[in-house]
Amino acid sequence: MLTWIIMVAAIIVSLVIVIKSADLFVDNIVDIGEHVGISQVILGVTASAVGTSLPEFGSAMISILSGNPDIGVGVTVGSNIWNIAGILGITAFIAGYIKTGKEELKRDGLMALFTGLILMFFMLIGNEITRVAGIVLVIAYLIYLWTLLKAQKKDNTEKEKRAKTEESSDVKEVEDKDSKPFNKKKTIILIIAGLAGLIIGCRIMVWAGVEIAHMANIPEMIIGLFALAIGTSIPELVVTLSAALKKLHGLSMGTILGSNIFNILIGIGIPSLFVAIPIEKLSVTFDAPYMIFVTALLILLTIKNKKLSRWGGLILIVVYLIYIITRLSITM
Repeated sequence: MLTWIIMVAAIIVSLVIVIKSADLFVDNIVDIGEHVGISQVILGVTASAVGTSLPEFGSAMISILSGNPDIGVGVTVGSNIWNIAGILGITAFIAGYIKTGKEELKRDGLMALFTGLILMFFMLIGNEITRVAGIVLVIAYLIYLWTLLKAQKKDNTEKEKRAKTEESSDVKEVEDKDSKPFNKKKTIILIIAGLAGLIIGCRIMVWAGVEIAHMANIPEMIIGLFALAIGTSIPELVVTLSAALKKLHGLSMGTILGSNIFNILIGIGIPSLFVAIPIEKLSVTFDAPYMIFVTALLILLTIKNKKLSRWGGLILIVVYLIYIITRLSITM
């Protein structure tokens, strides 16, 4: 009984750490992005996505390299389903909506869908994710980064053109920036501190969650799909929700789509360069197809009005609940 109380207390304390760290991370990453000239969306799918995905990446790497590949694959696939159906669903429902641009939806949304299809392809052609698959996944991520750099360059060029045609407003913008003191070194330190808090708090939460799961005799694959997947995705949840409530919609949507892309291409790609990752049959027949389904559903729900509405968020939440119930009924 005492062990259960300690574990629950650890989860509560870690949750407070994660929430406070997320606020610190979001505020400062947006601040530095504005001063460096990086758009919210690009910032979301790169720095924010990679930073908040470190717990999943670390969990997958440790699990796979330590001889527990089922947990590693389960963390990645389960996290991606939770990120879209759970996190975006909850965020849209609480915040009211999450806006997204047409170009970002086409680039990042379709890339998230494409990475799921790549993973599914390699899962179907063999019983394991091999080094060849890992090389393909990592190269795909490098190509994606190249497209992001091109998009940012184009965005900066358009800003320069607008600045030339609107000199008076440009002067006003410069004055506004000058009136706000900006300490780059301090901001970077606060970003790192916020990210460190996210990772530490998340690790405490995952540790406590896994211990509770083990005490309840829950199978390892289920721990990977739910306890670890949701636990390691808490940084994305608090960052996404915090950004949406602050009307930073580009950062909110970008964090989730970028995280899902990173989870597959790097989270599975890098470990498979060192060791072949065996694939559980149910991951091929149910989990991966469901991940592709929720990604396609997100695109369908947002493509018309360029936003995920509260009703769209509710649909995603229901879809995730269906996934949990179905997955548990199949496994148990």
